[in-house]
Amino acid sequence: MNGLSRTMGRVLGGPDDPRSAALRRFGLSITVLTVIGHTVLGFEQAYLTPVVAVVSGLAAEAVLGAVDAHARRVRPWYAAGSPGAVVDLLLPAYITALACAMLLYANDRLMPTVLATVAGVASKYVVRVRVAGRPRHILNPSNTGIVLVLLLFPWVGIAPPYQFTEWTSGAVDWVIPLAVLAAGTMLNAKLTHKMPLIAGWAGGFVAQGVIRWALTDISLASALLPMTGVAFVLFTNYMITDPGTTPSRPRHQAVFGATTAAVYGVLVQFHIVFGLFFALVIACVLRGLVLVAAERLARTPVRAPARVPAAARPASLLPESR
Repeated sequence: MNGLSRTMGRVLGGPDDPRSAALRRFGLSITVLTVIGHTVLGFEQAYLTPVVAVVSGLAAEAVLGAVDAHARRVRPWYAAGSPGAVVDLLLPAYITALACAMLLYANDRLMPTVLATVAGVASKYVVRVRVAGRPRHILNPSNTGIVLVLLLFPWVGIAPPYQFTEWTSGAVDWVIPLAVLAAGTMLNAKLTHKMPLIAGWAGGFVAQGVIRWALTDISLASALLPMTGVAFVLFTNYMITDPGTTPSRPRHQAVFGATTAAVYGVLVQFHIVFGLFFALVIACVLRGLVLVAAERLARTPVRAPARVPAAARPASLLPESR
């Protein structure tokens, strides 16, 4: 196997690996949602927005992936050896592009979405920490790109949550979030194994709402109301559960989810808008700092206590004469 194939084997484990299957199913899901959103649900972005985002995302991944492979002296993505391996390498950029196109709203401007997509893809190569001697990216790509654009361009906002059911009415308004919830739950339970993270996030979200209700004048209903929307369901099942930037151990997953919810509660209490996205990027940074600290502790050699020569020992420490 060449270097890239070995890397893919470690990261995805082949086309039969659950992580590879999850990646492909998520790519299919977000494609279907994008098409249905622009034709049935009422997405307000231009039809050209997801197209331009995908082209820019794949181009960024192709260039940066090739440069990174050259720097690490492994085979580039286009020499992966099989079409399936190439698809697995390009799918994250494709998903990042569609997520940015779906969640950002810049009126008729396309460049903010392009910037978010390219920045998200680039974050995988620029912001890395070493875990067990290997570099790993720590920032959720699509979330990072979205946060960057929100900070740089105050006139750009998040797509209004109502767009997911804008052109529907009646019982369909309830069927859509339930369908998204069911599909996302199955994906995370069977393939990504991120249910502890979802439990920590959902439980933490309820806890921060109750705490804010108990300590301030906010109503409990308004604090918990975001949990009933399609946008929250999408964020819970498809954004915060990114396998590449979240812990794998169940206990650590729960802590990560609860931390994100706690940060969200603090941000909202200080009237910071778009709290979900800022909370997630802060939680990812905190996790990165923990990983760096753990790696340094693991590499710190444990020194054995120095042995004191017998002649230099105090008389009380010398062996007793018989």
